[in-house]
Amino acid sequence: MVVLLVWVEGADVTVDTEKNVRDVDVIGRVHSTESFGTVDGPGTRFVVFCQGCPMRCQYCHNPDTWEFARADGTGPGTSVTVGELLERYERNRPFYRTGGITVTGGEPMAQPDFVAALFRAAHAAPAGRIHTCLDTSAATFSAEHAGRFSALLDATDMVLLDIKTSNPALHETLCGLPASHALELGEELARRRIPTLIRHVVVPGLTDSEEECAEVGRIIGDWDNVVGLDFLPYHTLGKTKYEKLGIDYPLKGVKAMNAARAKELRKVALAARAERRAERGR
Repeated sequence: MVVLLVWVEGADVTVDTEKNVRDVDVIGRVHSTESFGTVDGPGTRFVVFCQGCPMRCQYCHNPDTWEFARADGTGPGTSVTVGELLERYERNRPFYRTGGITVTGGEPMAQPDFVAALFRAAHAAPAGRIHTCLDTSAATFSAEHAGRFSALLDATDMVLLDIKTSNPALHETLCGLPASHALELGEELARRRIPTLIRHVVVPGLTDSEEECAEVGRIIGDWDNVVGLDFLPYHTLGKTKYEKLGIDYPLKGVKAMNAARAKELRKVALAARAERRAERGR
C-alpha cells in the first residue's frame, strides 16, 4: 500500500493523515535532491528539497520551491517514496560517513508525515543508522498543534532553524507570516533538547542593525540546545530565478551584504546571547 502524504495549498497540516503504511512506501512531494551537500548540517550530506512553502521571504533564493502540488497530485515537484530516496542515499553511503540526510525546502514541516517516515527509515537503515537533520523556517508549526509534529521531531537528530528577524512587525512584511512559528518551534526544540543551529540572513537595511542582531542573540540565549549560530550575508544569486519565473524581485536595488560586516554582527549577537545566559545563571 502506497500513501501520498503531501500537504497541498489550503490543506490543514494539523490533521493526522492515514497510517498503517510502511515508512518506505510513504510518498512526498520533492523539488529536487543534492548528492553532496556541505552546508546543510555536519559532514557531507544527501539533501532533499521539499516542494511547497507558505512563506514568501523577500530574499528567498528558491522561489521555484514555493508552489504546492494540487489535490489531484499534479503541479510542481515530483512524487517520490521514502524508499526511493534511501536508495539514492545508499549509492553514495561511503561519502556520508560523517554526514547524513538533510531535508529542506521549500518547507519540510509542511509534509510532517513524509519527513517523519523518511527519518525513521533512515534510523532503521539496514546498512547502519543515518543521521537526520531538519532545515526549517517552522512556517507550519504552532505550539497549539505541537503534537502534530511529534513523530517528526522524535526522529530528528538536529535542526537548522531560521530566525528571519527579531522584529515581529518586520517579520510579517519580510516573510508574509508571523514570527511566532519559529519562536514556538525554538521553544519546543529547547524543551526536547534537540541540537539546533540558528541561521539568520543579514540583509542591508532590513536585518543588519546592531539592535536587531543583539535581539536575535537574546532570543536564543533562552535556548540551551543551541549549538551554533550562522549569520548568512544576503546575496543576489537567486535574482535570475525570479526573472525566469516572471516574478518581480522584491529586493531590487539592495546590494549584497558585506561578509566582514556580517561576521561583526554575529559577534554582537553572541555577546547578547552570553549576557542573557549569564542572567539565567547558565
